[in-house]
Amino acid sequence: MKTRIKWLPAALFAALFLASIWTSPTRAAGVTDTEIRIGNIMPYTGPLAAFASIGRAEAAYFDMINERGGINGRKVKFISRDDSSNPKAAIEHTRDLVEQERVHLMFGSFGTPSNLATRSYLNERNIPQLFVASGDEEWAHPKRFPWTMGWQPTFRSEGQIYANYIQAAYPSRKIAVLWQNDQFGRDLFRGLQEGLGITADMIVADIAIDADMSIDAQVDILKNSGAEVLVLNCAPPISARAIRKAAELGWHPVLVLVNAAASIASALRPAGLQNSVGVISTSFLKDASDASWNDDAGIKEWLAFMDKYYPDGDKEDGNAIFGYAAAETLARVLIQCGDDLSRENIMRQAASLRNYQSTVAFPGITINTGPSDFHPIEQMRLVQFDGNAWQPIGDVIESAFLGAAGDK
Repeated sequence: MKTRIKWLPAALFAALFLASIWTSPTRAAGVTDTEIRIGNIMPYTGPLAAFASIGRAEAAYFDMINERGGINGRKVKFISRDDSSNPKAAIEHTRDLVEQERVHLMFGSFGTPSNLATRSYLNERNIPQLFVASGDEEWAHPKRFPWTMGWQPTFRSEGQIYANYIQAAYPSRKIAVLWQNDQFGRDLFRGLQEGLGITADMIVADIAIDADMSIDAQVDILKNSGAEVLVLNCAPPISARAIRKAAELGWHPVLVLVNAAASIASALRPAGLQNSVGVISTSFLKDASDASWNDDAGIKEWLAFMDKYYPDGDKEDGNAIFGYAAAETLARVLIQCGDDLSRENIMRQAASLRNYQSTVAFPGITINTGPSDFHPIEQMRLVQFDGNAWQPIGDVIESAFLGAAGDK
């Protein structure tokens, strides 16, 4: 009996001790004195695989950081999984990353549907879903989803910018729109219509398409509408085919290409550089192909990074520089955290960025966040392709973003 009485408290103590280990925020999340584990979801295969270079550039960036000693003495363990842009796969991978790989946060996961599918799961568990690689407005609800934050400008505001540009430069031209039939496509198209306002009837034809379909017949229909401006609101591969097809048909409208597809490597080069001269888009990041940046310290560092850490990557791939800039922003947040890498402090620091500028961002493009402002980047510039590089035109635009901050 005495032995049993002594054994029971010991067992209880052991159980409590083990429970404390597994419920400890640091131990459970995969943060040690030497490592922080970060999860990511990316379409390495499937119809949107052109965006996979975002994840590859992020992985390479953390390789560079680790070689230099890590962040505040901790190496970054970046674990990225392929969901092929399938929300169901994104949910399964996210659960595995959290429950098996024990990542401390999710960072830079791609796409609206996949991030919407995992948002509630992550918020219910108080796990940061930081710098989502999507311009949907859903990543800026700090009251309802305090653990989710976007990064890039919103698709809707981008659409408004194109509307303002068309109204100013081509006020009487008929407009056709080829748009991707998902939330990304709908948001940008809605912004375009809102920006055009009472002149929205200048859109004489619009066709919604899926990300993996042939679009030859659709381009022919849009040409026959009599439109003189063509807005391509779809992924890089489809945008490339549309530009090429328009040229084959002898149709030469003013071409407006959304930022998400404005990659020389994955859209303009496949379309034919000669067919892409004059294309209008928006950007907030420098183009390494632009000779005017040859002496820029940030671009020099980017080129050296690509040579050493991502040699298989394409220096003209806008998605690669996007991933680099996003990873750079996360590194800034983690540096600000110091030795307090609690999930609460990570979100607190992410919501405390003040005039932070990526080394590869256009001058004047700064990141500012706050407890009620989960829109890190709220500025863009119009750019035009000259056959070799994207050239900025006009000034930094932020008026379309007025009123964007805050919860809804």
